Amino acid sequence: MTVLPDDGFSLAAEFPDATHEQWQLLVAGVLRKAGKDAPDTAADDVLSTVLEDGLATRPLYTADSARDGADGAGYPGFAPFTRGGRPEGGALSGWDVRQRHDRPDPLRANEAVLADLENGVTSLWLSVGAAGVPLSALATVLEGVYLDLAPVVLDAGAEFDAAARELLRLYEERGLAPEAALGNLGADPLGHAARTGRYEDLATLTAAAAELARLCHATYPGLRALTVDALPYHEAGASAAQELGCSLATGVSLLRELTAAGMSVEAACGQLEFRYAATADQFLTIAKLRAARRVWARVAEACGADPAAGAQRQHAVTSPVMMSRRDPWVNMLRTTVASLAAGVGGADAVTVLPFDHALGLPDAFARRIARNTSTILVEESHVGRVIDPAGGSWYVEQLTDELAQAAWAWFQEIERAGGQEAALRAGLVSERIGATWQNRTKNLAKRREPVTGVSEFPILTQPPVQRDPAPAAPSGGLPKVRRDEAFETLRARSDAHLAATGTRPRVFLAALGPAAAHTARASFAANLFQAGGIEPVHDPVSVDAASVAEAFTASGASVACVCSSDTLYAEQAAPVAEALKAAGALRVFLAGRPGEQRETYVRAGVDEFVVAGGDAVAVLTSALDRMGVA
Repeated sequence: MTVLPDDGFSLAAEFPDATHEQWQLLVAGVLRKAGKDAPDTAADDVLSTVLEDGLATRPLYTADSARDGADGAGYPGFAPFTRGGRPEGGALSGWDVRQRHDRPDPLRANEAVLADLENGVTSLWLSVGAAGVPLSALATVLEGVYLDLAPVVLDAGAEFDAAARELLRLYEERGLAPEAALGNLGADPLGHAARTGRYEDLATLTAAAAELARLCHATYPGLRALTVDALPYHEAGASAAQELGCSLATGVSLLRELTAAGMSVEAACGQLEFRYAATADQFLTIAKLRAARRVWARVAEACGADPAAGAQRQHAVTSPVMMSRRDPWVNMLRTTVASLAAGVGGADAVTVLPFDHALGLPDAFARRIARNTSTILVEESHVGRVIDPAGGSWYVEQLTDELAQAAWAWFQEIERAGGQEAALRAGLVSERIGATWQNRTKNLAKRREPVTGVSEFPILTQPPVQRDPAPAAPSGGLPKVRRDEAFETLRARSDAHLAATGTRPRVFLAALGPAAAHTARASFAANLFQAGGIEPVHDPVSVDAASVAEAFTASGASVACVCSSDTLYAEQAAPVAEALKAAGALRVFLAGRPGEQRETYVRAGVDEFVVAGGDAVAVLTSALDRMGVA
């Protein structure tokens, strides 16, 4: 490499360096002009975005703000592995494209498996047992699969030992050399207990998992026995730090069991693969995967392991929580961002859930889109060719550091409670995760966290997407949540009303004045009510209160929403509200903040004011109740 001489020439040499304080003064001035009073030294705080776990995204990051995190990141492939578990990163091959299969019909499952492997998938994630492929049909599902080329990862819940033995039997039957066996047998006793709430057989399952780990270490060097699955916590509503902390506590519990069974710490670490959720919050996902490697390396170091043993193997799965059932096509965008973030964050394997995952068993088109998402990122965008592309970003480095600290604090709290099993049994984990989800639910209800196609820009006329029902997933332990669940409940009420009456519940939008005056708020109101399955009926812009009442009666709606500018509200809102009430409106809404005119509007008949940032779920639930929608 040629090193150019430093001739002291700089294009910015004649410009003085700007300080952070100067930036704050300038921003504070802009904020005051925008009506936001902020002290000159608090511009950062005013423009910060609050995240979960006590974290916040600030508007400006500098080298000083992230110096500690960047300096401690190390090099790819070396402890603390923040920048990647391997020195070469993804090299030219990118990440392992891992497709999930849980169709119970063995022949159709085999057809889907072969189609995926022929078209870009590099490993298989099979759900085996009651929630997927029958154990006795595993050989049929893998018929025609070159097992020395396609690693198999099992997910069999409490049946992991039997499923693992069957897979090993297939390896032997087909003449596969032990060193050629790749993948993961999927033993996850604590994850199964978290999902089901069953602890009575945990000791037996843990002993079986330890025996499989010893077998793999002794005989199958490329095969791992154990999965530390953080998805049960993510699917229950956990924050990023809670997900990481629970995975750490689970991993430590397994290390204790494996070393007690006679394995070295290094060998025990080599039997673990960690599974995390990747969400459409790309920077948080990148930071989460980087932080996961860092904190696990710290665990390995504290256990006395050789530094190389602390390299965490990661399997990232696009988040089931973010998948919507309405307008499922938008899920393609969510999973694309999530898989990009997983790859950039350094995941070794990435599973893109099909866009129709929340509706049942995916069809061939959905599986094709899922596998092609990774293929395009790896083969066309060449994301995997860059090692830790986010590394060195002051924002990402500081977010990684703060997330690692928060995850470590939660992990320590679990350990003080007696470890992951004790924390699960005592309800500590469910209580904390439940509180986190409750707070997030408020943001979802107020659409501060919008769900495109559900709480924002819903399409009532879109026909539902039908899929074959998926096998029942394990339940009884931690709940499973979805971002769309509150709005899905409202839409289900509307669907039932449509089926029973032939029409959806309707809201009449009384648009006052010219289009320039009412369009913004009429669009806001239409979007809001459609999110609850309420069909907006637009007024063809009536000229007075009497004509508004006449149009309302003709619309067939039972509630109305007045939409216009503040200026026209002052002139027309009160008489229009009175006319709507006289015409039989069960409830009259007004789009916008009433200001000093509130009492006047209320006396005239306005029942509720709908505004951006208001509780949309509460408004829509009340409206459906008033309209008699069961």
